[in-house]
Amino acid sequence: MAAELLHTEMSSGLRASHADRDRVVDVLSGAAGDGRITAEELDERVAAALSARTLGELAALTADLPDAAGAVPAKDVVRIEQQGASALRADGWAVPRRMEIASAWGDVILDFSRAEITHDTLRIDVDMRGGTLRLITRPGVVVDADALVIGYGKTKVRSAGDPGAPAVLRVEIHGRLSLGCLEVRPPRRWFRR
Repeated sequence: MAAELLHTEMSSGLRASHADRDRVVDVLSGAAGDGRITAEELDERVAAALSARTLGELAALTADLPDAAGAVPAKDVVRIEQQGASALRADGWAVPRRMEIASAWGDVILDFSRAEITHDTLRIDVDMRGGTLRLITRPGVVVDADALVIGYGKTKVRSAGDPGAPAVLRVEIHGRLSLGCLEVRPPRRWFRR
């Protein structure tokens, strides 16, 4: 679906954005991981994608790839274990059915703003101390943290925009967060009009 979208969107001489180039690089990386293009082809195409000026130039780089190239299948369970570090899931990651997060003195950032959502519910089991669990949402992503026990910490929740948007993903957070923070917010806006 990602490659099909790229082919239909990019068949023009319109100027390409950084996000457009990033999407093509993701598709190319997925195709190389599937064995559809060689490492040398990947290097050549990524260099061309990063220097492309128009959407048409980008479309030519993925025209010979099947629609499923670059799609990342969602796993049922993803486990994040860390100590004194940060973990980040962003830009096109496939949202699983369940996540288990065990973290000490580090942040975990789950960015749903451009995630590939294939399930309607994500259960997150948390065992965290001394860090921030940050969820970056988009309209249609609903977060339920009623089952999360927070000890000596705080919660900051901001809406992701349109309250009337249909629910695309329900995130249910369970477990314990000690000496830390749960932060739910929309993506930051860099340019104001």
